[in-house]
Amino acid sequence: MLYQDDFIARLENGLKSLLPQWKLSDSTELRLLTVSENATFIAQDPDRQSSIILRVHRPNYHQVTEIESELTWISALRQEGAVDTPALVPTLDGTYLTSFQDGEDTRYVVAFDFMAGREPDADASLIAGFRLLGNISARLHSHVETWVKPAGFTRKTWDYESAFGASPLWGDWRDAIGLSEAGETLITRALHKLKDRLDAYGKSGDRFGLIHADLRLANLLQRDDGIGVIDFDDCGFSWFIYDFAAAISFHELNPIVPDLKTAWLEGYASARALSEADIAMIPDFIMFRRTLLTAWIASHAETETAREAGHGRYTQGTIELAARYLEDQL
Repeated sequence: MLYQDDFIARLENGLKSLLPQWKLSDSTELRLLTVSENATFIAQDPDRQSSIILRVHRPNYHQVTEIESELTWISALRQEGAVDTPALVPTLDGTYLTSFQDGEDTRYVVAFDFMAGREPDADASLIAGFRLLGNISARLHSHVETWVKPAGFTRKTWDYESAFGASPLWGDWRDAIGLSEAGETLITRALHKLKDRLDAYGKSGDRFGLIHADLRLANLLQRDDGIGVIDFDDCGFSWFIYDFAAAISFHELNPIVPDLKTAWLEGYASARALSEADIAMIPDFIMFRRTLLTAWIASHAETETAREAGHGRYTQGTIELAARYLEDQL
């Protein structure tokens, strides 16, 4: 129902009831930007100098404590200058989380300042940007190593069990469109190898912690003065190197990936050290992320992101990546 007019209209009506909480006038124009896990709108008030972004959360995915924890981390990152990300916009009572009723569902809403910029292109011009992104990632990870999380801080964990276990967070990759029996066998073999390598790599504090977990091109804003980072909705506990795999989401087979990897590692090393063991795991996390996205596309086939990825075409790419992964691990 994500792209049905009545669904969008319901969300707009719910948001209109909340506009006074941000001192937005009745003349405010709401325009849908994206719908995937959440629905994101831009609110443009002629009586306000700048626009704000309103994120409407999907029901029954993040608990209130998880959303509040995300916002707590964003605030800490901004206060300490660790990353350039939009500021939260409080409501009149000083809180950052509000809600409206959508039938039987409670829709939680968060507001952010609008940040200008454009999604970077996946071409040679991106190499310099990935060097900067590597530096940003390293600063995020360094921040996490020293930041004392407040009591009750709760976010999901992105590890093998949560991604591919009995109750996967983003669905079962075996439901992928166009997945053949031979393809399923190949990916299964790759995941067995992946699990063995993840178990051996471990979750020590220098390689596993709170990460953005979705630093892909769509969540970066390229500007003249650098790269802004948006959408911390998937942030959670995982391996630090996973952030590189997330950065090349949907472009894993692009021939430019080795150059992006080199640039990212150069940028990362300028702010935080990585061991050879960390670097050696990059192909594993690319396989991890690609399979996780394959599951997401299968369970979100109606979304624009899934359609752009190509459904069955993306599945075939995952099979190809699994074959390469197994061959490289011999």
